[in-house]
Amino acid sequence: MSIVTNGREIDQFDHKIIEALIADGRMSITDLAKKVGLSNTPCQVRLKRLIEDGYILGFRAVVDLKKLGKNHVAFTEVKLSDTREHALKAFNIAARRLQEVEECHMIAGAFDYLLKIRTSDIANYRLVLGEKISSLPFVASTSTFVAMEAVKESGA
Repeated sequence: MSIVTNGREIDQFDHKIIEALIADGRMSITDLAKKVGLSNTPCQVRLKRLIEDGYILGFRAVVDLKKLGKNHVAFTEVKLSDTREHALKAFNIAARRLQEVEECHMIAGAFDYLLKIRTSDIANYRLVLGEKISSLPFVASTSTFVAMEAVKESGA
């Protein structure tokens, strides 16, 4: 399967490189080349192109947030008072700035956004909800769902 974007074709080797790096982003270029069936130089050239073309956005450490005291996860539905473009943009900018907001998704449904909030405990979440989330631009109402257990999370 190949996909063409920016005038460049993405082939099976590119897909293998991406899949290998999703599994282990710290893999050396030598190990990556062996895994995908290329020599080092062509693999490195392909990797550089995948980064330049925006297929690979970056590399990061996957951290055990529970060990850092971030044990509480809540999902917050947010309904806005205004859903015109200026209101959506203002909300998006402000939500991105909140450290406790791990994910923010615009939703097609009965509410406008779904936020994944990570804090140390329910008391801290209550403060974040009352002082930060509720103060975001155009927030009309919120509804919270507390996660009891993470069965599968990204990066795990």
